Amino acid sequence: MPHAIWKGAISFGLVHVPVSLYPASEESGIDFDWLDKRSLDPVGYKRINKRTGREISADQIVKGIKQADGDYVVLSEDEIREAYPKSTQTIEIETFVKAGEISFTQLEKPYFLAPIGKGEKVYALLREAMREAGVIGIARVVMHTKERLAALVPDGEALMLNTIRWASELRPRDALGFPAAGKGKLKDGELKMARQLIGDMTSAWKPDAYEDKFTAAIHALAAQRVKAGKTEKVLPIEAEAAPEGASNVVDLTELLKQSLATRKAPTTAKKAAGKAATAEAAGKKTARKRAA
Repeated sequence: MPHAIWKGAISFGLVHVPVSLYPASEESGIDFDWLDKRSLDPVGYKRINKRTGREISADQIVKGIKQADGDYVVLSEDEIREAYPKSTQTIEIETFVKAGEISFTQLEKPYFLAPIGKGEKVYALLREAMREAGVIGIARVVMHTKERLAALVPDGEALMLNTIRWASELRPRDALGFPAAGKGKLKDGELKMARQLIGDMTSAWKPDAYEDKFTAAIHALAAQRVKAGKTEKVLPIEAEAAPEGASNVVDLTELLKQSLATRKAPTTAKKAAGKAATAEAAGKKTARKRAA
């Protein structure tokens, strides 16, 4: 049973749903340690005074906020602690919105909310009412001395809490030169082929069909080194080289045609392979007759 990191209640109107909060994700990448190339000794982090280059102790460090003119506002630990949002044990739903209104870029980290005590009935009531209405709840919650905005989402038998980035945390997109929304200069034929290609590539979402190939490759590489007693040289994974002399002009229509042809190619290839196998078998049969 995972360890609950928070216990409290969901609040909407006058209704309270007692719940426990559990992490719904975990890090699964490679955790590389820093080593000294010469001796393979562990390499750690040091607190260094950037002007003198000298190491300093933790009790000599204060926290400062740099201002536009280069000056700093220095704050003590007590002042910072006093400014922390007061911890509460309530996930207070402020409003309900349609799920499609929340952008993927705003979603941050998922958590499970599990009912505790005698809260199963009211938990199920909130979950099913939200599901039937097609909405998710927007709430505030204090976690680890930090106030977070969060989305409360019905997901199967569970209620999920997904933290949301504040609007101020998202970078503006004005300077990135996105093409204007709408068809614009797109040709009807291009759109038709693009829709056809998307239709051919559309399938049911199966999350178990995807895995972290990089992590698996690194683990396999490490296993080879262990098996070889660390003496056999193992070739690293090489990145594919970019094609030379690539043109910046893209023929969108041609790319769509090639993509559609690629989707149909496996069937053609199978037929060709079948014909080749039949011809080979016939050749072998004729050769045996001549040998007899």
